[in-house]
Amino acid sequence: MKIKPLADRIVIKPSPAEEMTKGGIILPDTAKEKPVIGEIVAVGPGRKADDGKIIALEIKVGDKVLYGKYSGTEVTIDGQEYLIMRETDVFAVV
Repeated sequence: MKIKPLADRIVIKPSPAEEMTKGGIILPDTAKEKPVIGEIVAVGPGRKADDGKIIALEIKVGDKVLYGKYSGTEVTIDGQEYLIMRETDVFAVV
């Protein structure tokens, strides 16, 4: 991938939306929920503190994370959907 996020931003590849319910009902595109779990594919260098030092991110490439349903900005790069958001928008590493 040819994207490098700035500051404390991260790039997430969302997990695919569920195609079927647990009971076996196939969901149409309009009924699918947005995924809230994804994999980190790129991270920025970190945010800058008041004294000018860079504070590194706790998240690293390859981590699977849980994030808010409507967090981040959706972008398409080379036909693949990604989310760009700040590290603070991530709730947990799973």
